[in-house]
Amino acid sequence: MSATMLDGNAIATTIKAEVANQVSAFKTGGLVPGLAVVLVGEDPASQVYTRNKVRTCQALGIHSEHILLPVESSTEKLLAVVADLNGRDDIDGILIQLPLPKHIDSKQVLLAVDPDKDVDGFHPINVGRLSTIRPGLVPCTPAGVMEVLRRSAIPIEGQEVVVIGRSDIVGKPVAMLLTNANATVTICHSRTKDLPAVCRRADILIAAIGQVGMVTTEFVRPGATVIDVGINRVDDRATFDRLFASEPARWTEFEKKGNTLCGDVHPAVAQVAGALTPVPGGIGPLTIAMLMVNTLTAATRRRGQK
Repeated sequence: MSATMLDGNAIATTIKAEVANQVSAFKTGGLVPGLAVVLVGEDPASQVYTRNKVRTCQALGIHSEHILLPVESSTEKLLAVVADLNGRDDIDGILIQLPLPKHIDSKQVLLAVDPDKDVDGFHPINVGRLSTIRPGLVPCTPAGVMEVLRRSAIPIEGQEVVVIGRSDIVGKPVAMLLTNANATVTICHSRTKDLPAVCRRADILIAAIGQVGMVTTEFVRPGATVIDVGINRVDDRATFDRLFASEPARWTEFEKKGNTLCGDVHPAVAQVAGALTPVPGGIGPLTIAMLMVNTLTAATRRRGQK
């Protein structure tokens, strides 16, 4: 058996086209949704993520602002920027690009963002709305997981789901979303006893633990759907050979670039699972697509209130 690959790129393209159409309709009323992305310092990976978000906004007709602060900026400086954005009527969404420099109080900064502009869905008020099934802004990656499942016609209600990882960004919110959709959900972590046995119960297995290739075939019940949220850069030859010895197509990329991307799921799982999200091209593209959805949602709710 070989797993059906769930094409995150195609799903993200469809979602962005839907957002573009809705933004166009939004503009007929003379209103333009606006997103501000705040980046502190010049971390190369964060710069790439920020540019991708700004470019996607431009492509969909969303007003975007990229605010770059020096790496030595204080917590107070960043709080002042957030306060200004909270008060601006032309900005519907505020995204603080993480990670912030270690000297900045990240929790204080994220807490300062207006919950109605919190397009990351990290504010405790939005977490509370999610847990109590009230309208709010949902973290983008978990929302993307739900879209992949729904748009791939994979049943959720009544299914047994195992989530590996309990982070505030992915593990906990995706577990709440699935619970709200009437799945039976188990959250696993580093202290779960006999982790492979627990995972083998799953109709849907979600790997969000940040460990390259950790989920092997012994974790997966034959025919299960496996959602790989991990994105890990592999630049060690021994690790590459262990993971991709049977995939010659990856060799050329590795020889040329000196690295390749891999998720938390071992490639061999494709021979056991019924459906699988690849890395790259699985959940990753959905994160930015759902950020665009959240920005439009925030704009609609804010302007509707007025």
